[in-house]
Amino acid sequence: MDESRKIIGSWIEGPRAGAEQLGADFGYRGRRLGLPEEGPGSIASTGRRLVAVLIDWWLCALISYGLIAHRNPVVANYWTMFVFFVLSVLTMSAVGSTPGKRLLGLRVVRLDGGRASIAQILLRTVLLLLAVPALVWDRDGRGLHDKAVATVEVRI
Repeated sequence: MDESRKIIGSWIEGPRAGAEQLGADFGYRGRRLGLPEEGPGSIASTGRRLVAVLIDWWLCALISYGLIAHRNPVVANYWTMFVFFVLSVLTMSAVGSTPGKRLLGLRVVRLDGGRASIAQILLRTVLLLLAVPALVWDRDGRGLHDKAVATVEVRI
């Protein structure tokens, strides 16, 4: 096969095939971090993480609408964000997961497997509330909010 055919063939196969020919190792999510592929300690799936955040947000909205600002929905939205912040910081610093994460079998840990510090949890939660850092992921599925504080969300 001549050289021009190899170039066209690699273009059709896509950039991953070319990177694999150069020796790149893609493996499973979490492999670069030394985490198992499946089971406890493996990286949490995006779906589980999203559902956990939605459960936590719904719980915080229920608290803010029902107990704090039930007469004014606009004010209740701000209270929901504040309640979410407090709930996340308190529960993650105490047990390593929020109610939604615990319900779905997830927790946040440092990259070395230890419990995240309060400073890490505070910054992670602020970045999560900004939304954009949480929506940008690396190939291991970690958002920028996790990368900024050297944490990872794993299965229990």
